[in-house]
Amino acid sequence: MFAAILSLPAHAQGDAVQGEVKKIDETAGKITLKHGPIKNLGMDQGMTMVFRVNDPAVLKQVKVGDKVEFEAENGSSGYTVTKIQKSR
Repeated sequence: MFAAILSLPAHAQGDAVQGEVKKIDETAGKITLKHGPIKNLGMDQGMTMVFRVNDPAVLKQVKVGDKVEFEAENGSSGYTVTKIQKSR
């Protein structure tokens, strides 16, 4: 019984979220995404918001209107997308 509990991760970090690209600001290294709930950030409802990106090069891989899957965290400089890819 305890083994099953101990094998669970301490907290669910990096859960992928579905979203849509609304705006890209390569100069500022920011992306605006319309997204569903982001449980690891305590967001129980979807919304549209601006995120920073860890690597500005990822902004060249997506365009406005793309459906994406992404992961985000609340870093020292605010909400930051740590991974993003086009949805299949």
